[in-house]
Amino acid sequence: MLHIPGAWQRAARGAGLLSPAGELAPTIFAEITAAAVRHDAVNLGQGFPDEDGPPEVLDAAIAAIRDGVNQYPAGRGMPVLREAVSDHQHRFYGIDVDPEREILVTAGATEALTAALLALLDGPDDEVVVFEPYYDSYAAAVALAGARLVPVPLRWPSLEPDVDELRAAVRDRTRIILVNDPHNPTGTVFSNEVRDEIVRLAERHDALIVTDEVYEHLVMDADHVPLATLPGAAERTLTISSGGKTFRTTGWKVGWVSGPADLVDAVLAVKQYLTYVNGAPFQPAIAVGLGLPDTFFDDLAATQRERRDLLGAGLRDAGFEVSTPAGSYFTVADVRSMLAPGEDAAAFCRALPERVGVAAIPLTAFATPEHRDRYETLVRFAACKRTDVIAEAARRLAASAS
Repeated sequence: MLHIPGAWQRAARGAGLLSPAGELAPTIFAEITAAAVRHDAVNLGQGFPDEDGPPEVLDAAIAAIRDGVNQYPAGRGMPVLREAVSDHQHRFYGIDVDPEREILVTAGATEALTAALLALLDGPDDEVVVFEPYYDSYAAAVALAGARLVPVPLRWPSLEPDVDELRAAVRDRTRIILVNDPHNPTGTVFSNEVRDEIVRLAERHDALIVTDEVYEHLVMDADHVPLATLPGAAERTLTISSGGKTFRTTGWKVGWVSGPADLVDAVLAVKQYLTYVNGAPFQPAIAVGLGLPDTFFDDLAATQRERRDLLGAGLRDAGFEVSTPAGSYFTVADVRSMLAPGEDAAAFCRALPERVGVAAIPLTAFATPEHRDRYETLVRFAACKRTDVIAEAARRLAASAS
């Protein structure tokens, strides 16, 4: 048992990894991955691809290494990448951002999020509204900043927020509304009504908006709509994204944050004492990716749509109720039909690799401890593997019902 005082306890407790006795538990992701390896299961747990990215992007990284781009890059990020991000925002969304003052390159979106929360929160009087279930790093970062997390539930089966519950959550103590759209872990893409209400509430309560848009090019049935494009939002919004999901380079950890210069400067003030800089040869490679033709981005979404539908069919054949995602890698299913007496989603997922030969993550891993009963029969499956791998997982799931 650890008896070492420090901020790590806030982070671990916020992430739900610290027991009342002070024992640090492993993440459910580590448990499920180990079980998948032991039982040779198809791992639809963690959300990383099993394919390499486009050759133009990979070749650009190799060329940069060979050309000596191996030392510290500029603190704000290499100009070639900041300019590529600026061009990308204008090309896809009509957003104009200054690459010199309004863009900061980070060690993935997770660092951008953590640095932004640490920079903009100032203790227990500050509140952060999130949509629950939420990406697991959010709670840890808010806890590190000493602030309070205020969850707004996404209700099954639509996995959309209730606007009245959102209005009740945002108040004058709200410092940040943290928006993940497309959403991990549910695959939800927020409606225009929800987006408009987020901006209206932020204006009314003088709150900031921080958006996590790493799945922006994995919206399958519509176009992605950044909150920063809505009237009144740009001056109070930090937009975060990365190249990992779009270009299947999650291990490169190249992300960025864009927005008003004063907000970006605040994030830089913290970020420069975290990683300082990162990924020099990968930055020009991601810049190449951001400039790929429209057909690349269209094909990316079409491929993900095919895999989503394939996985969804297998889950339905297994007898599960399925919420069809509009974006991201993820599909959520209600597995109550396969639960043993007294079993919840977490126990189900721990047994699934051996029982069925497929690995998945319980949605309870993405919720505050006091709200986990809302999600006790819901499981997240990641459809970011090769199509033949998804097909095999779907076959195993369907066979488990026979």
